[in-house]
Amino acid sequence: MHQYSLADAMTDKGNFTVPKLSESNMGFGVLGVFLGLLLEVSTHGPHAVPRTSWRHQDLDLMEFSEPEIFNYSTLLLSEKRDALYVGAREAIFELSKKNVTVKNNKVQWTVAEIPMVMCSLKGKSKERDCLNYIRVLQVVDDERLYVCGTHAFQPQCDYLNLADFSLDGRPEDGRGKCSFDPSQSFTTVMVDGELYSGTAYNFLGSEPIISRYSPSQSLLRTEYSTSWLNEPSFVFADVISEGSNRVDGEDDKIYYFFTEVSVEYEFFGKLLIPRVARVCKGDLGGQRTLQKKWTSFLKAKLVCSMPELNFVFNVVHDVFILKGADWRDTVIYGVFTSQWGNVGLSAVCAYNMTAVEEVFSKGKYMQKATVEQSHTKWVRYNGITPSPRPGACINNLMRQQNISSSLHLPDKTLQFVKDHPLLEDPVLPIGNGPRLITKDVNYTQIVVERVRALDGNIYDVIFTGTDKGVLHKSVVYEGDVHIVEEIQLLKNSESIKNLLLSSETRSLYAGSDSGVVQSPTAFCGRYRSCDDCVLARDPYCAWDPHTAACVNTVDVPSQRLRKLIQSLNGDADKCPSASGLSVKDYQRVTVKPGSSAELPCLVRSNLAQVMWKSNGSVLTEASRFHLIAENGLLIYSVAPEDQGRYECWSVEWAPAAGKNFSRLLAGYVLTLNVPARAPHQAGHVTTTLDSQETSSTHAAEGNGKTDRALLTSALALPSFTATVQLTSPPQTDSSLTPPPSSTIKFQPKQLLPLSSNTPHQDSRDPAAEYLQHNNSTALLFLFLLFFLLFLAALAYNCYMQYLPAPCLRLRAALLGSHKSAHQPEYRACEGGLMEASATDKINMTEQPTQNGSQTTQNVKALRDTGYETEPECGNGRIPSHTFGGDSPSQEKPFDVDCESQPIQFADADEPYC
Repeated sequence: MHQYSLADAMTDKGNFTVPKLSESNMGFGVLGVFLGLLLEVSTHGPHAVPRTSWRHQDLDLMEFSEPEIFNYSTLLLSEKRDALYVGAREAIFELSKKNVTVKNNKVQWTVAEIPMVMCSLKGKSKERDCLNYIRVLQVVDDERLYVCGTHAFQPQCDYLNLADFSLDGRPEDGRGKCSFDPSQSFTTVMVDGELYSGTAYNFLGSEPIISRYSPSQSLLRTEYSTSWLNEPSFVFADVISEGSNRVDGEDDKIYYFFTEVSVEYEFFGKLLIPRVARVCKGDLGGQRTLQKKWTSFLKAKLVCSMPELNFVFNVVHDVFILKGADWRDTVIYGVFTSQWGNVGLSAVCAYNMTAVEEVFSKGKYMQKATVEQSHTKWVRYNGITPSPRPGACINNLMRQQNISSSLHLPDKTLQFVKDHPLLEDPVLPIGNGPRLITKDVNYTQIVVERVRALDGNIYDVIFTGTDKGVLHKSVVYEGDVHIVEEIQLLKNSESIKNLLLSSETRSLYAGSDSGVVQSPTAFCGRYRSCDDCVLARDPYCAWDPHTAACVNTVDVPSQRLRKLIQSLNGDADKCPSASGLSVKDYQRVTVKPGSSAELPCLVRSNLAQVMWKSNGSVLTEASRFHLIAENGLLIYSVAPEDQGRYECWSVEWAPAAGKNFSRLLAGYVLTLNVPARAPHQAGHVTTTLDSQETSSTHAAEGNGKTDRALLTSALALPSFTATVQLTSPPQTDSSLTPPPSSTIKFQPKQLLPLSSNTPHQDSRDPAAEYLQHNNSTALLFLFLLFFLLFLAALAYNCYMQYLPAPCLRLRAALLGSHKSAHQPEYRACEGGLMEASATDKINMTEQPTQNGSQTTQNVKALRDTGYETEPECGNGRIPSHTFGGDSPSQEKPFDVDCESQPIQFADADEPYC
C-alpha cells in the first residue's frame, strides 16, 4: 500500500510495498503533502453556491420549545397518527405533524437522586451529563413506542403507551441499546419488533458493538476486536427488504454506516475511514464458533473523493437511504467532510445499492499480515475462500446443501468470517465523484425526496442541514447538482442535529438543542416574476400565467398543469415577454448639485451579476464619481453631466440552458435642483461626504470644471482623506475668504443590506481589511520572525561558548568581565594551569624577541594537560601583547594586573598573581 498519500490509501486496490521510512521523515513528508493538498482543494476545488438566500425573519416558520428543556435531537414521524414525537432532555413530546406549535401530549422522565449522585462521583457533571437524554424512539406497534435514555450514564429503556401517553414504569437495562454519553454517536432501527443498534457497551465507551435485541431470541452482537470495530462513530442504520420475488431467496439485510479508525493503513495520526457494514436479519449465530455472534458481519470502505485533485472526504456525518419500489432502485446518499476540518469543504456522494451488494457478494477479503519493510498491516487474501461464501445470507443454494440457518454453517466458514470481516473492494460513488461540493459549509444531516416535474421526469431533491442552522435545497439535474436555495432554518447559529421529511405534509422537521422547527419544502410564492420562478429551477414550483404567480405544482389541479411554465434547466425564454418599464415609469430622483445620489437595486439571485447603465452606457467600477455596491449605486458629488437615465440590470447565466438572461430590475431619472446663487470667486473648498449628507461649496462658473478635475483623482478611491490646496486671487471681502486649505473626506456607505450578515461598507471587519493588503506584509513578518529566532540561537550558542574565538571575545566585551579582554580566549588553558604543580610552572620572563624553540616548547607545556579533549587556545599562539612591557620580570601569566584588579573572591576562575 502507498503510505504517502491518503487518496492512494483510500482508492488503491493493489497490494504494494514501499521501503520502510523513519517515523519523523514519513510523518513530516505526509504532513507537507497534505498541507499543500488542503490549500489546493480549498482554493481551486469546485464548489456550488445557493442561488437564493432566505433569512429566518423573512419566512413563516413554525417553532416549538419549552423553557428549561433542551436537546430536542430525537425525532420520530408517525404518518398514521399524524404526529411528530420528540425526545428531549428528561421529556418526550407528541406534536401535531401539521403544526409543531401544537403540543398534544408530554411525559417527563427524570433521574432519581441516587443515580445522579453516583454519576457525579464518577466525574460527570451533575447539571449537564447526569440527566436523562432521550436518545431512542422506535415504533413497536400501533399502541407503543420503545424509548431509551442515557439516565445519568446508566442507560435505561421503557415502553411508552400512546393511548394515555405514559411510561410503563418497568425500565430495562439499556446497555448496548442506548449510549451512555449524551454526546456520543450511536444509531438504532426497529425491524419486526427487534432493535438493531450500534453503540458502546460500557461506561468508558471503549467496547463498541453492533447488536440485536429480541424479546424471543438471545442477544446477538459483534466480536470485541479492532478487526471488527475500531473506535467507530455510528451515524445511521436501516433495513433493505429483498422482496418476495428475489430469485436467490436471500434474507433482508440491515446496513450500518459509521466512521472508524483505519486498520489497513498506518498514518502519522489516526486515519479515519468511512464504512458500510451489513448483517442478515435471519442470522442466529454459530453453533460452536461465533456463538451468539454475527456470522454475517462484513464491512467495506465507502469512497467519496475528488479524483481530479486526488482528495478524499473521509468522515461521514449522516446517511439517507432513498428506497425505490425494487431494492435495485435504492440510492444511498451521504454527507462527508475531510478529517482535517480546516479545508472547509463538504460533499454529498450517492451510491447505488447494486454497487454495495456487488461488493458484499463478490468482493475480495483482507487479512492481517506482518510484512517486512512495509507499514501495511492488512493485505489482500489470495487463498481459497471456503464454501459457502463467508458472510453471505442464507439463500436457496445453501438450503439445497441442507444449510437452512447460520447454526448449520461449517466451522471453517465461521472461522474465516471471524478472521476476515474486512473486504478489500471499496464502494465507489455514482459518477466516481461527489454529487455536490460546497465551500465553508459543514453538512450534518441529509434527507432526499423524489419529485416528478412537469416534464414527466423524476428528480432527486436533496435537503442538507449544516452546523450553523442553515438548510440547503438542491436538485440533481442530468448528473449535476444545482443548489436552489438556502434557508436560515434556526434562529440561532447552532447545529441541526436531526432532519426529517414528510411527503404528506410537504414539510421538513429539524431538531436542535434549542427546539424543533417546521419548514415547507418550497417557497414558491416568494418568487415575484416568471423569470425568477423559472431560473430558480425548483421542481416544486412553476409559473401560472393566469394568476401571474409562482405556485406549488401540488396545489394546482391536474387539468391546469399543462398551462404552467417550468424549466429545470433554467430556460427563462419560456416566460411570456414582459412589457418592462417605460421611461415614464422610472423613479424620479432630484438632488442638489454637489450632493450624493443613492439609487437602490436589490438582486435576489446570488448567481446574478448587476449591470448599471447610464444613458445607455454601461458603468464600470472605474467610472468616476460612481460607487457600484452589491445592492445599489452611489453617485458622488452630482454634477450636471451626471443627469439622465440610470438602469439596473440583472444578468444571470444558466449553465444548463447555456445562455444568459437579462432583466431590468429598476430605472431612475436623475435631475439636478439648481438653486439661485450669488456668483463668487474660486477659493478654498471644504467638502464632506458621508452616509447621510454630502455638501460642497463650488467656485464660480468659470472655474467649476477646474475644481471638478482636481477632485476626480481623489474620488477614485471609495474611502480616503485628501487635502486640496487651491490658490485664488486676493479677496476684497474678508467674509468670502475661505480657510487656507480644505480636507475632503469620502466615506461611502453600502445601501440596503441584503442580509444581516452583509458588512457595512464603512465598518468592515478589520480582518477583512487586513486580507486586502499585499501579501508582502505577511512575508516580511515571517522573515523578521525567523531572523529573530536566528539571532536568539546565535546568542545562546555564543553564551554557551559553542562558537569560535571571535564570538567569545564579543561575549567577553558584552558581559564586561573584570579580567583582561583576551582572557576568556584562554579560560580552558588557564584551568589547566590551575591544576598544574608549582614545580611545573614555566618561566615566562623571556623577552618577546625570543621566539625560538624554547618559546614553542613553553607554549606546548601550557597546553599539555593530559586530556585529549582539552580545548584549543588561540590556535596554539599567544598574542604578542601578552608579553609586551618594560619590566618582563613583573609580568604574570596572561598579563593580569593584580594591583589594578584586586581579588575579591577566591574562585578557580581567577588567575595567579
